Amino acid sequence: MAVSASQLAKLYSPLDVPESGKEPFTDFSRWRLLVNDGGRHTWHYLKTDEECDKWPQNHIDKYWTGQSLNLPDLPTATTPLEAARNGYTFYKHLQSHDGHWAGEYGGPMFLYPGLVIGSYAAGMGFKEEERLEMIRYLINRAHPEDGGWGLHIEGHSTVFGTALNYVALRILGMSAEHPVAVKARATIHRLGGATGAPSWGKFWLAILNVYEWEGFNPVPPELWLFPEWVPFHPHKWWIHTRNVYIPMSYLYGIRFKMEENDLIRSLRQELYTTDYHRIYWPAQRNNVAAVDLYSPHTLVLDAMNTVLSIYESCTIPALRKAALERTYKLIVYEDENTEYQTLGPVSKMMNLLCRFAVDGPGTEVYHQHAIKRADFMWLGAEGMMMCGTNGSQLWDIGFITQALVETGLAKEPDNKESLKMALGWLDACQIRENPKHFQTAYRQRTKGAWPFSTKEQGYTVSDCTGEGLKSVLYLQNQVEGTEKVISDDRLFDAVDTLLSMQNDNGGYASYELVRGPKWLEWLNAAEVFGDIMTEFCYPECTTSVITSLSIFRKHHPNYRAADIGRTITKAIQYLHQVQQPEGGWVGSWGICFTYATQFALESLALGGEYYGNSPAVRRACDFLLSKQREDGGWGESYKTCELRRWVEHENTQVVQTCWAAMALMYAKYPHAEPIEKAVKLVMSRQLPDGSWPQEAIEGVFNKNCMISYPNFKFSFTIWMLGKAHYYLKDLIARQGKE
Repeated sequence: MAVSASQLAKLYSPLDVPESGKEPFTDFSRWRLLVNDGGRHTWHYLKTDEECDKWPQNHIDKYWTGQSLNLPDLPTATTPLEAARNGYTFYKHLQSHDGHWAGEYGGPMFLYPGLVIGSYAAGMGFKEEERLEMIRYLINRAHPEDGGWGLHIEGHSTVFGTALNYVALRILGMSAEHPVAVKARATIHRLGGATGAPSWGKFWLAILNVYEWEGFNPVPPELWLFPEWVPFHPHKWWIHTRNVYIPMSYLYGIRFKMEENDLIRSLRQELYTTDYHRIYWPAQRNNVAAVDLYSPHTLVLDAMNTVLSIYESCTIPALRKAALERTYKLIVYEDENTEYQTLGPVSKMMNLLCRFAVDGPGTEVYHQHAIKRADFMWLGAEGMMMCGTNGSQLWDIGFITQALVETGLAKEPDNKESLKMALGWLDACQIRENPKHFQTAYRQRTKGAWPFSTKEQGYTVSDCTGEGLKSVLYLQNQVEGTEKVISDDRLFDAVDTLLSMQNDNGGYASYELVRGPKWLEWLNAAEVFGDIMTEFCYPECTTSVITSLSIFRKHHPNYRAADIGRTITKAIQYLHQVQQPEGGWVGSWGICFTYATQFALESLALGGEYYGNSPAVRRACDFLLSKQREDGGWGESYKTCELRRWVEHENTQVVQTCWAAMALMYAKYPHAEPIEKAVKLVMSRQLPDGSWPQEAIEGVFNKNCMISYPNFKFSFTIWMLGKAHYYLKDLIARQGKE
């Protein structure tokens, strides 16, 4: 279903865009973050003074948009515990009324184009204030040297990032003659033009009708018609890849593309180094610029694409029709299971387009997709970005609540109400039942689980369930006077879900059991990500389960005791198996060795393994200590994640320093000096109001794409400093007695 050029002109009229994005393009005092019960948050712009008076700006609105909170300086901390207390005094100002901590979850730069192109193709506009701040964000995130964009905010300029974000700017209303556009276009041409975009880039360009489907390797929906026992059946793929493939194959199957208009005709000339109509598109299928390529095609994939290309030249209409019906049914299942959130922003915009193509505008489906699109849009000091999910709500609340309990700050009267609110949110966030479309949508059990973000999004994640369970156990059992709002039966449901997710090797994957063989990675067609075709077991996911089950059985020793014991034993064996020869563990969700090694040593400590009695723990501590800098801190570059070997960051990082210091404390490292130096470094970076400034990006996924966890600079600093206060006191006392 096409959208008329006149309709699009009204929604995307050209804007007068300033050259610099340093200052907001809108009045930031008029922005408000609306937090609904359950953790859903959306940004709204108030146009009148009367609206602003009725809905005053709070500290959360101001903090995330970079405005001054005008908070008084706190008493200078003289001990680590005082610094931790100051940190939480500040952080409480950012707690939402429903109990969770809202926050940015940005970083990837390949998400924005899907939001903009998908909306444009479906005839969905943006408010002018949103458009202006979206443009400003892209201006601010362009590399100063060449004007391009990378896969993520700290990555080098790529064809994928530069060509697709250039297109987004042009759709949003920037002139082709704007200095930012001119500079970006020069980089696109220097890198060889948009024909060198990886497959996901080619897909969005084809949707926009500025790239031809003949230049795209096949993604036939017919794979969904294969018997489920076939090793490469899509239901065995990793959930994110599977949920992207479903709508991508549908749109490919119908060769969806926008109708031509003046902007599309102009972009065809702007994006390429040769005349658009002279490009031989089949030759571009495997053309991926060197700066983009992370996971090259295998011979197996190229051979499969050759066979599928032959099939595409003579598809069987009845078979294609049946495949499209099957994939569309799965799209509907996903929308209904998640209240139109979908698993993530890429599948969100693809599902939106599929529903637009079939159901059309003006329908309730179209309306619901438009509403939930806003959940992925986050306003920051640099403008409005597209987030990696609808937030990281559960993940963030899990860490800060555990930090408060382990540091003793949870017992302080000033924090009781804050923790009561947090427990209330954990109560509301737990998923109470399995999905509406459970087995028919190939979903993992969700009853009793906690998600990464919100209950509405509704996906089980192993480590999020572990951290959520641990937080509830801490709050309900270790904080005097706390009402037990989450029943034992609900805790048992969470344990049952965790026990159901252990793989044969003892490890835990992210969303589901590992379903497919490792050789499926030979079929990775994304080119820019690694390990995306099937679930893999991860040290971090495994350790979250170990810690939560270990704490659970202290309070409920009789519930499935034998099963829990076997699960923990096998999981610890897995941890030992995946420890690197030099002593660390490779992180797959945070950067990188400091992150995973902290979790691993916490788990091993709960199993009775410490520096003094475990060669594995001693080796891990020695590895971390070998990376400590003269200033007392640690600093890993994100390149560590890409290369799977330690690469130093140019600057020491507070969050990574906290991870490393906590690892040493979990291991009962017997010498105070390294921990004291780390504490001194973290305290020296604390600002007078109790906060810490944002430093380098913290997270990663699929080896090659970094993602932001800005709330980590509060949860882990508070956690480490509070633990260090007591740990160092006890250590010094023991050494004095000796």
